[in-house]
Amino acid sequence: MTLTQPTATTAPGTGGHAAATPRRAGRLPGIWRAGAARSKVELWAFFRNKQSLVFTLMFPVILLVVFGSIFSGKVAGTDTDVKLVFMAGIIAAGVMSTAFSGLAINIAIERDTGTVRRLAMTPMPKSAYFVGKLVRVIVTTALETVLLIGIALALFGLPLPSTPERWFTLGWDLALGTVACAMAGAAYSALIPNSRSAAAIVTPVFMVLQFISGVFFPFGQLPAWMQTVAAFFPVKWMAQGFRSVFLPDSFTVVEPAGNWELGHIAMVLTAWSLAGLLLTAFSFRWRGPRVR
Repeated sequence: MTLTQPTATTAPGTGGHAAATPRRAGRLPGIWRAGAARSKVELWAFFRNKQSLVFTLMFPVILLVVFGSIFSGKVAGTDTDVKLVFMAGIIAAGVMSTAFSGLAINIAIERDTGTVRRLAMTPMPKSAYFVGKLVRVIVTTALETVLLIGIALALFGLPLPSTPERWFTLGWDLALGTVACAMAGAAYSALIPNSRSAAAIVTPVFMVLQFISGVFFPFGQLPAWMQTVAAFFPVKWMAQGFRSVFLPDSFTVVEPAGNWELGHIAMVLTAWSLAGLLLTAFSFRWRGPRVR
């Protein structure tokens, strides 16, 4: 009698049929695929919400047009128009508006409505939530910056960067400043108790940092204690980087350090990005006080 090897194993209760290979259950989606999907949702939600779109993008534009129409004259000790200094500073304020204020308020609303909690309970990696937020911030900040530069160029004669090096500085200052403000906004959202108080808690910080960081006034003309306080925050360094892009090098005579300090700017913005990431990792709350 010839013996043959069985072609499949059977298990009790299967009626003699081969047992199926068990499926790989419950694998989390890859971070890149999940992040891309979440980014698409974030961008769709932002551009669909006209109120958020107008408030986030248009507030710096309104400030640009109003104050740009008011300012006149030269900065003392230079041949540079005050309004050009303001134009460079308001670009930094635009970055903070979209990356810090807009993000912190948006997270507070989503936490209060339970959206953050529901997302945390899905198979999606939690990091994909922050990837989506960061992509949304990068896209909206780029749009904001193009809009502000276009208006400043058309209405107030802001010169475009004159060398490839200045274009490169514009790129890395914008990129590092966006990430730094976004990470700071995500971390700061832990201090917001509910969505109703979000604007009241975020807006004063946004406004105060603009006034002490050289947005509305030449930084060197501010009191020394304001300059010291502002040096701890990224807006001051972003604005200084944008001044190096759009203003002549002769303007450094009124800069506190006597030069643009580009290396220092890069280090401070990188440090804020890393510090914000760590603070977010340790302090972020996935559930609001009213969410069960």
